[in-house]
Amino acid sequence: MPRLRLVTFNIAHGRGLNPIQGLTTPRKLRANLRRIATLLEHLKPDVVALQEIDECSRWAGNFDHLDYLRVHTRFPHSVFGINNRRSGLLNLSYGNAVLSRYSIRTAETVVFGQRRLGEKGFLYVEFDVQGRCLPLVNLHLHFGSRAQRLKQLERLLSWLREKHRLHGKSWAVPPVICGDFNNSSTRDDATASLMSHLSDYGDYVMHPASGPTFPSPLPSRALDFVFLPEGCVETRCEIVRSMLSDHLPVVVEFHF
Repeated sequence: MPRLRLVTFNIAHGRGLNPIQGLTTPRKLRANLRRIATLLEHLKPDVVALQEIDECSRWAGNFDHLDYLRVHTRFPHSVFGINNRRSGLLNLSYGNAVLSRYSIRTAETVVFGQRRLGEKGFLYVEFDVQGRCLPLVNLHLHFGSRAQRLKQLERLLSWLREKHRLHGKSWAVPPVICGDFNNSSTRDDATASLMSHLSDYGDYVMHPASGPTFPSPLPSRALDFVFLPEGCVETRCEIVRSMLSDHLPVVVEFHF
């Protein structure tokens, strides 16, 4: 069976633990991204799902963070999913992204709304893993509103139903879903709701089952998850301690 090692990590626009976006110099941003690259080299993932990563934003040094990480980690494949794009003096362009050692068959970005700042969305990617199609959703939900998260979840589920109707026969397993959910699994919120709805595709298991991922200096809330579908076996999960973002990365390894 093919094996895959996945990391999901909200990198907070590269600013590290600086609480105010835009006050980190380009030099410090690059230094922090190099440290993230070093961490990824140590973790040896096959696929990295990133949230809050910038393509070209004034507040994040005006350079392509994904390309910078790709060069410093030597991943051969990458794709951006931009959720916010704005030109002008206060230009920005950021969203979700994926780095991969496996080739990418197709990728699609779905943005939940049209807000000029703070809009969320998901990046859908299909990987070719030893000739088998592994679908993945890299998701970032609204940080402050339960109502918004549930609306975003409804959009995701509707989109997945149609994608499954059109392409499900080519999938080795149903989609792996990961990212920053901005709510725990213990509340009546989007994470728990997603788990109940995923039963339409089979038995999913949420990782980590316990353990906080935010804020990184003194973690107290579980916000970052990986949902693995039926067919993913011999699973191992780890929350990685680091001070490179306000979130902690989550590593999941499995066979499928």
